[in-house]
Amino acid sequence: MYGKMKIFTGSAHPELAREICGALGLPLGQSEVVRFANENMMVKILENVRESDVFVVQPSCHPVSDGLVELLIMLDALKHASAGRITAVIPYFPYVRSDKKDRPRISIAARLMADLIQTAGATRVLTMDLHAPQIQGFFHIPVDQLIAAPILCDHLGRRDLSQTILVASDFGEAKEVGVYANKLRLPVAIIDKRRVADDDRALATNLVGDVRGKVALLVDDEIASGGTLLEAANFLLGAGAQAVEAAAVHPVLCGPAVKRLVDSPIRSLVVTNTLPVPEEKRMEKMTVLSVAPLFARAITAIHEGDSVSALFR
Repeated sequence: MYGKMKIFTGSAHPELAREICGALGLPLGQSEVVRFANENMMVKILENVRESDVFVVQPSCHPVSDGLVELLIMLDALKHASAGRITAVIPYFPYVRSDKKDRPRISIAARLMADLIQTAGATRVLTMDLHAPQIQGFFHIPVDQLIAAPILCDHLGRRDLSQTILVASDFGEAKEVGVYANKLRLPVAIIDKRRVADDDRALATNLVGDVRGKVALLVDDEIASGGTLLEAANFLLGAGAQAVEAAAVHPVLCGPAVKRLVDSPIRSLVVTNTLPVPEEKRMEKMTVLSVAPLFARAITAIHEGDSVSALFR
């Protein structure tokens, strides 16, 4: 049995860490990050963690490289401070889309991230909605993957869904969208994408299912630049949908995403706070749901040796 539970946070998303601590009734662990003039970084743990069961909250968000290095140094500091167990709580995993060698002479960066996190000192990882679930297999330590579907479905289920159809943005997303369909008891349509030119861009060409006169609800694991979501929304409206709404777990919202979404025909957008959503990225049509209670329950289950998979039932 490990010692006292302690929660620490890096600089990436301290608000989420504080919410988790609030749900657990625990104070946030004390630490200090020093950035030197030469851009080197030092992390100092300001309290005793010997034999403690430590959880470090740090998602991958801008600036990604700084946040990653900070996480690694914090894990290493905790390891050398004799923490009993160290769980890296990474709601959005770094380099999550680089999960395979799909072109010559590239790195499978997600596997490299797994190696770095383990080497730094993590003995367990807790994450949410990996873009590619096989990333769990990149680790030689236990990995628990939470899913945000119950949180999103609980919110979406409060609406009138009698005219709604769920839409997967491509065939690769169909299985994940099926989870939402089962919980909400809704039909599913799938956008068929094809490469019509000699480049990496796939265009929507066909639709499996009928959205005419329906509210099309697009569900995805993340929104990055918003280009794919906007293209899908326009395609669905062209296919006869009366309106388009969207839900996503990870609000990456990089580059022109916010402007695209504000100007888009998408009527509403629901995301979670696995990543910070500052005021300048928020919009009237956006709802941000908290994943803190779910992470708090998972952390409690890990600490007490209970089943994490029971949270999915």
